[in-house]
Amino acid sequence: MSEAVQKNRQKFGVMRFADIAHYKLPLAAYLSILHRISGAMMFALLPFILYLLDRSLTSEISFEYFKGFTSGWFVKLIILGLVWAYLHHFFAGFRHLLMDFHIGVDKESGRKSSVIVFVISLVPTALVALKLFGAF
Repeated sequence: MSEAVQKNRQKFGVMRFADIAHYKLPLAAYLSILHRISGAMMFALLPFILYLLDRSLTSEISFEYFKGFTSGWFVKLIILGLVWAYLHHFFAGFRHLLMDFHIGVDKESGRKSSVIVFVISLVPTALVALKLFGAF
């Protein structure tokens, strides 16, 4: 190829993480990214959750200790994050399974299903937040 043709061509390469701010991603892309983040978050915290469950089931004293431990606002915030991660990962995974069966793969239905997944994962998370922080 001549040099003039090569200068006019756009260069496509590997997208860096810092380049995300320059792209306008569709809602389905954000949903997919959050699906991966929620899965990684649940996977990373699974040993900690299993440890807490194991320790809380050993005796009534340890259960009361962990009941007091989870009354702090920071721990409640972590619990709320895990609740969101579970709900979001579940419903986004269900959406991905439907797409594997070629249901809702066009652009418009993908956008609609993304909105639905966000709503049905954020509304119960908000209700859990109200319960955790004492509004109910």
